[in-house]
Amino acid sequence: MAHILIVDDEKSIRDTLIEILEFEGHRVGQAGDGEVGLSYLKKHHVDLVLCDIKMPKMDGIQLLDLANSEGIAAVFIMITAQGTIETAVEATKKGAFDFIEKPPDLNRLLLTIKNALEKEHLIQEAKILKNKISRNIDIIGDSNQINRVKSVIEKVAPTQARVLITGENGTGKELVAKLLHEKSDRSNKHLIEVNCAAIPSELIESELFGHEKGAFTSANKQRIGKFEQAHKGTLFLDEIGDMSLAAQSKVLRALQEDRITRVGGEKSIKVDVRVVAATNKNLKNEITNGNFREDLYHRLSVILIEVPSLRDRSKDIIMLTDYFLKEVCSAYGVALKVMKPDARQILNQYMWPGNIRELRNVIERLVILCENEISAKDINYHTNLKKLIMP
Repeated sequence: MAHILIVDDEKSIRDTLIEILEFEGHRVGQAGDGEVGLSYLKKHHVDLVLCDIKMPKMDGIQLLDLANSEGIAAVFIMITAQGTIETAVEATKKGAFDFIEKPPDLNRLLLTIKNALEKEHLIQEAKILKNKISRNIDIIGDSNQINRVKSVIEKVAPTQARVLITGENGTGKELVAKLLHEKSDRSNKHLIEVNCAAIPSELIESELFGHEKGAFTSANKQRIGKFEQAHKGTLFLDEIGDMSLAAQSKVLRALQEDRITRVGGEKSIKVDVRVVAATNKNLKNEITNGNFREDLYHRLSVILIEVPSLRDRSKDIIMLTDYFLKEVCSAYGVALKVMKPDARQILNQYMWPGNIRELRNVIERLVILCENEISAKDINYHTNLKKLIMP
């Protein structure tokens, strides 16, 4: 059920609404004015706010404006006394879902809450489905090496086990993480991705756990971290071998307790997150060198998936070539080009140090620069593949 916040300066109204909503199975919080309400919204995941308009210190319209400016996603339903209908209508223009007159009619109140929550659920579901439709997630290949990876994904995805994905750059570790999410029972929630190598060490904790306003010099407003964003979904920590030891310690604690604390905050926040991590580094060597925590490694590596390099699954090169050729030609709106046998031979014998990412880039370059038929001569002219041809 939903987490609902009641913001009203009349205790009798709050008590009545709490009794009704808790009977309906909702989790209910309360605040006697807008300032307390805003503080509550910053500390908790709230789905819906029942907010009085006229209150001391901070009225309902001000609370709605501040919630919008802070990026708080809770749905607002305004509670209004007679004579403030125009103000309530103005609130709906500012983003409130609806308004209810005092004293609230029980049936209308429950129906409005139901409709608001269903609408928000549909909006979130539509975003997730749109993301799914916009991307084609599949592992291309039929070699023994890649079939083993597919088999492990099928077995592990439906579980809650943490997974550590290893492999060289460009092998498709991110794709494996996405498939683990899409085939899990969390697929109707968000997959949140964090590239640990791309975030400066001094900002990684704020990125992962969020921060409170004023936590440091540039923290001019509260920020929700990736762990909270991934609540009920999957958090993908890419290049985790580049994470600082300080951040590793906090990630370990989060995994142990299923709780996080924002930077500059004191309150512990419960999170339900499945963590999938990936790295191109040998973490056992990193542990020996003092760069990675051994206890975190064991927490992350309940299941290990090693993604093979393209040179170790050379049987898949031609299949991948055809797939990328079709994909790139379609993306550029050109007729499907033909890869001649002598060109295929070069592609099949190249060592591909950049793995699948390099193969796709080469195919895209050839589609752009070559005519309808792509030959070995075209490859030699437009690329440097000859330098690393396997014997």
